Amino acid sequence: MSSPEDPFPLAAAAAAVIAERTGVQQHDVGLVLGSGWGGAAELIGATVAELDAADLPGFARPAVAGHVGTIRSLRTDAGRHVLVLGARTHYYEHRDVRAVAHGVRTAAATGATTVILTNGCGGLRPEVAPGSPVLIADHLNLTGASPLEGATFVDLTDLYSPRIRALAREVDPELTEGVYAQFPGPHYETPAEVQMARVLGADLVGMSTALEAIAARHAGMEVFGISLVTNLGAGISDEPLSHAEVLQAGHDAGPRISALLAGIVRRL
Repeated sequence: MSSPEDPFPLAAAAAAVIAERTGVQQHDVGLVLGSGWGGAAELIGATVAELDAADLPGFARPAVAGHVGTIRSLRTDAGRHVLVLGARTHYYEHRDVRAVAHGVRTAAATGATTVILTNGCGGLRPEVAPGSPVLIADHLNLTGASPLEGATFVDLTDLYSPRIRALAREVDPELTEGVYAQFPGPHYETPAEVQMARVLGADLVGMSTALEAIAARHAGMEVFGISLVTNLGAGISDEPLSHAEVLQAGHDAGPRISALLAGIVRRL
């Protein structure tokens, strides 16, 4: 049986390559860009270096349209370094849960003490229209999996940082928050599954983030999550679901959410 420590040497190896190729010995913040969030990096800081993720230990090219296969090192005006992970691995890619967690573990190995997890998701509240950013207050992990192995017990109380959520509301006082439910994917949820998630307390449904958040907390990082509602969940709206709709919603909301995320990073 694999030991809980096994994933970490690979993350350390990736971090060592990042340090060598970027010239940045320590990053402060890790940022995972999900569907619709790709333009945010341009407003956060100047690019120090951009790497092909597939050239780094443990990373692979993204399997999803709309995701970039690069890792960028940014320097903010305040002199902080942000590691932008565009190469997210989803659980439905069937690599393994270690691969899903590898990005945030690598960010932690570069020295980052904060991680920002973004995603595009389905909304379960009709009053929260597509194009709306929503703070993640908690999650439901419906994948049936965990990135932790063995007798590894981690407290997930206040997993999604109340401190950073408060900072986000300083940037945009109209931000709402909710509970994010991660399904395995890659298929969209059925109307019955959406209703189940609502009964369980979910406001958002998607195929990422929860497993990464657990791994980040285990690595000692402060976790902030924010979703972009790209569509209403199945059965909430009469419209059929499609990935093209997700990409279009992200494109349309791009300027707003990019400015929002940059404002949050400046306050960290």
